[in-house]
Parts: sequence; C-alpha cells; structure tokens
Amino acid sequence: MTVSGTDAATPGDLIRRLTDVVGTSGIVTAPAEMAGYLTDWRSAYAGAALAVVRPASTEAVAGVMRLCHQTGTAVVPQGGNTGMCGGAVPDSTGRQLLVSLTRMRRIRDVDVANQTITAEAGAVLQAVQEAAAGANKMFPLSLGAQGSCTIGGNLATNAGGTAVLRYGTMRDLTLGLEVVLPDGRIWNGLRALRKDNTGYDLKQLFIGAEGTLGIITAAVLKLFPAVRSRATAWVAIPETQSAVDLIGVVREVAGDRLTGFEIMSRQSVDFVLRHSPGTRDPFADRHRWYALVELSDSLPEAGLDDVIASVLEVAVQRDLIADAAIASSPAQAAALWALREGISEAQNHEGPSLKHDVTVPVSSISQFVERTDRALEKVVPGIRIVTYGHVGDGNLHYNLSKPPGYNADDFRARATDLAGVIYDQTAAFNGSISAEHGLGQSKRDVIADYKDSCELDLMRGLKQLLDPRGLMNPGKGVPD
Repeated sequence: MTVSGTDAATPGDLIRRLTDVVGTSGIVTAPAEMAGYLTDWRSAYAGAALAVVRPASTEAVAGVMRLCHQTGTAVVPQGGNTGMCGGAVPDSTGRQLLVSLTRMRRIRDVDVANQTITAEAGAVLQAVQEAAAGANKMFPLSLGAQGSCTIGGNLATNAGGTAVLRYGTMRDLTLGLEVVLPDGRIWNGLRALRKDNTGYDLKQLFIGAEGTLGIITAAVLKLFPAVRSRATAWVAIPETQSAVDLIGVVREVAGDRLTGFEIMSRQSVDFVLRHSPGTRDPFADRHRWYALVELSDSLPEAGLDDVIASVLEVAVQRDLIADAAIASSPAQAAALWALREGISEAQNHEGPSLKHDVTVPVSSISQFVERTDRALEKVVPGIRIVTYGHVGDGNLHYNLSKPPGYNADDFRARATDLAGVIYDQTAAFNGSISAEHGLGQSKRDVIADYKDSCELDLMRGLKQLLDPRGLMNPGKGVPD
C-alpha cells in the first residue's frame, strides 16, 4: 500500500531499511517461516505479508513505524495470534507489513508496595501471572489461551476471561500504557497511578482498539493479594434462568469472594468429553446445563468449602440445582476447569465452528437463549448450539456446529444467516455483538447495523485524528 505524498519505496528497498532498524534476526521474509504468522490458530483466516518484522524494543517499533509512515506501508500488529475474529491476520495483497511483538517479552518491573507489574506487550499472560506469583501477588486475568496469548493482544481486545466478576476486564486492570503512534512517536503513559485527573484518559483509547490506533508496547498492570484458599463446585442446573438465580444466591452468601461463575450447555460438555483426553463427567446422569462456581480468598484458612456448601444448600432449597460436586483437591478443581476451558478447542473437531461472542443484560440471558435457540433451529434444523460463558457479566460464547451428516460447505454458506439471527436477537435485548473478542475482520462489515451512528462517527473521528493515512490494521475494527 502506498499513500500520496509519501516516499515511495520498492519492497526490496523497504525490507533493507527495516533490516537496518531491527537487525537480520528481527525480520522474516521466507514464505515457510512467515506461514505461522499469516494464519490464525483456528485456520479460519489467512493472508499474506510483505514481511514479518519482530522488533525487540520500543525504539525499534518506533523506527519501523516511522518508515511505514514515510512509505505509506500498512501495518498489522500481532501478539500471540490467538484471536477469534481475524484481527491480527493481514489481508491477501502481500503489501502489508506484519509487526510481531513476541520478542518484546520482558517484565520490566514488579512494584510490591504499589501493587503493580510493568510488562512488555509480547510477554505471555502466563509469564506475567508467574512473575506476580513470584512476588507473592496475583495478576487475575485468566484465559484458556494464557500459555500463548500476550499482554499486548489482551489489551488490544480488552480481554475479560473467567475472573471478570471480581477483578474486571483489562480496562480495569491497566494503570498506564506505552504506545507507538502511527507516525512513529512514542507516547510514554507508563504511569503507575490510581489517581491522575489531568485530562483525558488516553490509555482507554488504545485498549480494545485492536491495533487500529497505534501499537501498544508495554503496560503497567494492577496486582492483587495472592489467593491462598479456593473452593470450586460443579453444579447441574435445569435451565439458564437457574444459573441467573444461582449467582444471586452465591452473592448473597459469599459476597465478593465470588471469583468465577461459568455456564455450559450439555452440548458443550459432550464435545469436551469426546475430544479432550483425560476428561470425565462429574455426574452419572446427564443434565441440560451446568455451572462452574469458584470462590477465592487471600486468607489461608477462609473456610470456603463451608461457604460454598452453604450456597448449595440454599440453592437446593430453592430448587435451583439438580446435583452438585465440590472439588476436594486442587487437582479435582483443575479437572473441572478443564471441562470449561476445553470447549472451544474441542468444538473444532466437529467440523466448521462458527464462533460468536455476545453480551446481554444478565436478567435477559434466559429469554435470549430460548429465543435465539429457537430461531437458529429454523435456519438449520438439528444445528448443534455450543453455549457457554461468564453468566455474571452477561457474556455468552454462542458457538454453532453443523448437524451430524450436514455438508460442511453448505453449513459455512449459512454462516451469515446464522450470525444475523444471533446479532438481531442480541440487539433486541440491548446487548453487544462482541463482548470480549473484538470486531477484527469478522464483524467489521456488520457493526454499523448494530451501533449508534453518532458513536460510529466519534470512533471514525478518533481514527482520522490518530491515523489519518489509515495505515494501522486496515480492514479491522470500526468500518471507514
């Protein structure tokens, strides 16, 4: 891509100039070596690139961006490439530059007194968790992909995960950012302050922006006291409304010790049991829905097993649960979480996996699921609906698999119709068609149908201000 008024450069010349910035070890041009960067982990999106650049410092990122700005070269930032919406995959032209942050993985600082950790964008989430634990603290973001997703990607998509109920999303967990702007300037907003009322909170512009406004290179993140006691229960429930009512009971009895509350349909669990070795059904009988409830406390002897037992006792009295099992060891708790965290990967073994990530008010979950299931069944009779998610914040992963024997290509051909059903129902309940995965390229063309026009105009104005040449992750996020 070239832009009028820029210093045009041939691909070979640009690659030589980029090599001067990042060194020979920081640039990849061989097709075989680039391949892993150009396809997402689900093989749902694929593209091509002029080259893959792997800067090792913020200054190198700035140097890369200055060159791209001068030459009008479009840039696609990438972290762990674990996204669901194709937001970190370039287009098919082969003219975009992919900038991988995976060499920038240092933990720059752990400040125990201030309860913060400063990490570079390429740091893997699990490495940040481990660095916090090494200081007897906790970084609470937890995702199924935490062994490979990066902090930069978590920030770019405003990741939520399983502990949002207690700790919030990445917006809530971030105090400061360091960002390289499209023209190569470095904004150093790495302030570890919980109070700073000196103007606009600029960091929030870049969190959730999917790399369309700049490249996040480092962040100051909040730490919390380490968890020293935990209680986990697997619960069978008759319907989704039971889950909504049950979470109310948990809050009544356990208060803010509620850390996680996940819901899963039987179809979701069936896929995991079928395709994830070592997993087993906690109950002898099959049930329509399940909830995974976790309490945690920083006190070593908090009596959480008794608390969760009290929760279940009240739930039984109110006819909210059909069966329950409390984990008696960390290994049993991990086994229960494996049933939840294995759903997305297990579904991929069942043919095309149409993944959707929506949020509706918690009070609307039951009606939303009932109406949406019914509408989807009309489009593709026998469709297998894989519903699971974070009930406490209204976030459901509403995924679809083809009926047994249904042609895979025919099912893919219905993807737009099926997505329309889910999105229309989401809008009917005043929800959002993307809760935590972002828009990427999968939802970019439809967001205008579900977003207020004034809101879209404001977003476009910010994009024009910060990236007037449209070089940052084009074709992703908010449409032009």
